[in-house]
Amino acid sequence: MRTAKALLCVCIVSFCFAANPPADTNAVNQLIQTALQPSPLQENLRRLTDEIGGRVPGTRSMQHAVQWGVAAFTAAGADSVHTESFEIPYSWSEGATEMTVTTAHQVSASGVGGGMVLSPFHVRAVSIAWAPALEPVKHVPMVDVGEGTDADFQKAGDITGKIALVHTTVLKTWADLFAEYANAPPIIGRALKAKIKAIAFMATREHDILYRHTNSGAGEIDRLPMVIVAREDGERIARLLAAGNPVWADLAIPNQIGGPIKTSNVIAELRGSEKSEEFVILGAHLDSWELGTGALDNGCDAALVIDALRAIKASGMTPRRTIRFILFSGEEQGLLGSRAYATNHRAELDKAAGVVIYDSGTGKTTGFSAGGRHDVMLVAKVLIAPLAQFDVKDVKPDMEWGTDHFDFMLEGVPTFVADQEEANYLENYHAVSDTYDKVDFPQLKKHVAEAAVLSLELANLPEKIGPRLTHDQIEQTMRDSNSVEMMKADGIWDDWVSGKRGRQK
Repeated sequence: MRTAKALLCVCIVSFCFAANPPADTNAVNQLIQTALQPSPLQENLRRLTDEIGGRVPGTRSMQHAVQWGVAAFTAAGADSVHTESFEIPYSWSEGATEMTVTTAHQVSASGVGGGMVLSPFHVRAVSIAWAPALEPVKHVPMVDVGEGTDADFQKAGDITGKIALVHTTVLKTWADLFAEYANAPPIIGRALKAKIKAIAFMATREHDILYRHTNSGAGEIDRLPMVIVAREDGERIARLLAAGNPVWADLAIPNQIGGPIKTSNVIAELRGSEKSEEFVILGAHLDSWELGTGALDNGCDAALVIDALRAIKASGMTPRRTIRFILFSGEEQGLLGSRAYATNHRAELDKAAGVVIYDSGTGKTTGFSAGGRHDVMLVAKVLIAPLAQFDVKDVKPDMEWGTDHFDFMLEGVPTFVADQEEANYLENYHAVSDTYDKVDFPQLKKHVAEAAVLSLELANLPEKIGPRLTHDQIEQTMRDSNSVEMMKADGIWDDWVSGKRGRQK
């Protein structure tokens, strides 16, 4: 049942929009049509993925990507473009990871006896990112620890010095993906307690697809050597062990680890005409893993942000507030670029009028998640009404994690993350197969229109869509949205409570 206060808020919002509609309908439709027109979008993304390739902070490719961003924003008509650097505590790159497995099985030769035969086979494997190196080891016993639960480790008994095989679920849904990340840290903790040599996670993709993840949350080197093994190889090992066949592994993970590195965010602006000191952010991350070329994650959305600036500029519409278009770096290492930006700009976040983030490939957008902010949902639904032609209709109050809105949300700024259908994103996520040819460009052009409209309308509201929340209000929002356990699982709650992360007052 609606309270009197809620009804009053609805009336105030309705009056505000009746007197001051967020934007002229014809102008919004013109912006949409401009965004859907042919543009440099495809060529920009081709250059980023095919010519520059995978983009890990600290590499030459990442430096070239930053230069690509500056040039593309300038060509799109930005009023200003600059970079802001920040530090990641360690550099990391994978050497030539090698894994060979040997099993023993009984053979007999019709009627003349038999014996034990050793059968080796090569395992396709890649190191988990920001995991420590492992000097070559020979003939190390492997043990199956199931899904890596407490019960699984207890059942395995004494596994000191062994290599643990961990089962996973084939990735089908967003929930599967978040579970993959949430499950890993406690498994690593149990493995450390069991004093194992290394962990071998079965890939969550079929058909020999390999990919790169990190379980490091802030660019630190992780606690144990770890590899992802091709699912088919992992299941073969599991069947051998289940049948009673001993399995030994030869494993080398010659990762190269160095000291602190600097990388940069790229920031472009369209200056506001009336309230230029207030600003909206439209962002996506520029970095990627390097097994593929980072097209779906997240090159397509980096190109989107640039094209949204171009579309707004080309439409002739000048925003009331400034719009900052940001390509964040270090997202894959723990949202490091957006965290650095939110922290370094904390003093001006009272003037932030909203943050819009795209980070899920080219699956169709269904709506936006509003970071637990029920107070902004009524107005947000009005703002996205012109996007109903793309079936973008929902605004959900969910507090999400895992992309570049997160530290702005912890600072109390209204945030809007595009909710998208899975499409072909999950199979290719962080994988060797994440390449230019997987991008649905007609759908991506619709995303450009969506991002441009929402960003411009947030910038043009008579008043900001919502205030910056205080520390206590943010924490209450976490509790109201049942997000505390999510924060704990992701290792963020302690940092929030201690004041290391998020708004301090």
